[in-house]
Amino acid sequence: MKNIHYVMVICLVMAALGCQGCAYSHIQGPLDTNFENTQLGDKVGRSHTRSVLWLVAWGNGGTRAAADDGGITTITHADFEYTVYLFGIYTRVTTVVYGF
Repeated sequence: MKNIHYVMVICLVMAALGCQGCAYSHIQGPLDTNFENTQLGDKVGRSHTRSVLWLVAWGNGGTRAAADDGGITTITHADFEYTVYLFGIYTRVTTVVYGF
């Protein structure tokens, strides 16, 4: 009986560790690799792609679409954002650009 309790605890710990961010995740990061002279600029633009149920996807998540959204003619920096709900049932990927 004691072994069953140990096995149950181990299974619960493994499930908790392997399931981080399963219900909701929002991750942001840079698309640039050179940060020595990074300027963010005065304007911000965003573009998105979305998917539902791993079956359909739509949107324009490109850099040009993000620049057009913010009225940016010179891009100085770019970031990404991933937002995921319920194991990816709904996913949004965002390109964020900064510039002038």
